[in-house]
Amino acid sequence: MNLVTGSSTALITPFKNGKLDEQTYGALIKRQIDNGMNAVCPVGTTGESATLTHDEHKRCIEIAVKVCKGTSTKVIAGAGSNATYEAIELAKYAQDCGVDAILSISPYYNKPSQEGLYLHYKAIAEAVSDTPFVIYNVPGRTGVDISADTTIRLFDDVENIYSVKEATGSLERTVELLSKRPDMKIFSGDDAIDFPMLANGVSGIISVTSNLMPDLKSELVKHTLAGNFASAREINNKLYPLNKVMFCESNPIPIKAAMYIAGLIESLEYRLPLVPPSADNMRKIEKVMENYDIKGL
Repeated sequence: MNLVTGSSTALITPFKNGKLDEQTYGALIKRQIDNGMNAVCPVGTTGESATLTHDEHKRCIEIAVKVCKGTSTKVIAGAGSNATYEAIELAKYAQDCGVDAILSISPYYNKPSQEGLYLHYKAIAEAVSDTPFVIYNVPGRTGVDISADTTIRLFDDVENIYSVKEATGSLERTVELLSKRPDMKIFSGDDAIDFPMLANGVSGIISVTSNLMPDLKSELVKHTLAGNFASAREINNKLYPLNKVMFCESNPIPIKAAMYIAGLIESLEYRLPLVPPSADNMRKIEKVMENYDIKGL
């Protein structure tokens, strides 16, 4: 089983006149490939998966697989839900499309117990046992934290669960997991702490900022994993103001605005209840972006 690690982008989902903009979506993925990203992650939180139809969700996966085919860039497909049967359906579809790994967010709103989380993930992963599987822990969005003990239990018990995307913002959580299971592959899910996470032994990142700056984010990962910490720290420091402003409102509101300002998407559209950033935050994003050389399509 080939395990996906390294630099990955949590792709935005571009819309045009209220519909999925397939042409732009494909072009954005190609831009990720051209700028050295190891993987792309369609239909995660940044991809507004919670407001996509199932057909749109599936289509995004199809396009990502098609564009990445024949390249060295892998596809980690989002396949999560607060209903286990629904997550299984999406995961099976992703597996049938030929993705390289599956990323599944923890159930949101219904706040299951740790036993419920264990059984939820076990059921999904075993339904797609031929495909590497990544748990996605982001308690700030879902209202439930997958404990280190539950993550380790799943890693031990389910063969294809090889990784967790840790978006708790906690370096201590990563230290705990790696101290107990050094062979677990962990993805950093918080742009601002990608460098310290990587320096502490995580195996990759799933980034929001790399939608805009895939060149610098891919270099950050390469340098850190190669032990070139001074070069990596320099890149991380350069990216800090951008990483910070990308979360001035709920993700993916700022990153989509930044992509629009940069001319990477034609129209600034979200799915309600998400709306464009305030005028003040739009000015903040524009001001920060003046300090970066953003590569076009």
